[in-house]
Amino acid sequence: MDPWVVWLIAGVFASVGEILTAGFFLAPFAVGAFAAMLASLAGGGDVVQLLTFAVVTMASFGVLRPIARRHMHVPPQIRTGTAALVGRPAIVLERIANDENVGSVRLDGEVWTARAFDDDLVIAQGTKVQVIEIRGATALVAP
Repeated sequence: MDPWVVWLIAGVFASVGEILTAGFFLAPFAVGAFAAMLASLAGGGDVVQLLTFAVVTMASFGVLRPIARRHMHVPPQIRTGTAALVGRPAIVLERIANDENVGSVRLDGEVWTARAFDDDLVIAQGTKVQVIEIRGATALVAP
């Protein structure tokens, strides 16, 4: 079997593995394998192919992996909808008591139905709380 075919197969396997794992670890190996395939097609010997594979793979790790890591973590200011409200401060407008099904908070200028994150906790009116979770139209809060 020609060396370029071996590199092509290695690149395809690494690409498929990357798609299946989504960890952005195999992609640089796939790029290196495809570069080594091109070096083989250009007539480079075994040493040239291996060096091409190693250099391009390391360069891919150095360039692509930091970009991928940045995109894997979405900062809170980019979150939208109710996900953007998690972690925000709120003020209790009506006493929160889960067993009585009462409670509301002012959150970003809007009034939300609220329940305590801890079922046994009663939170007095005027208390500053933090939103832990949003379930439907109810904010789960903790002091």
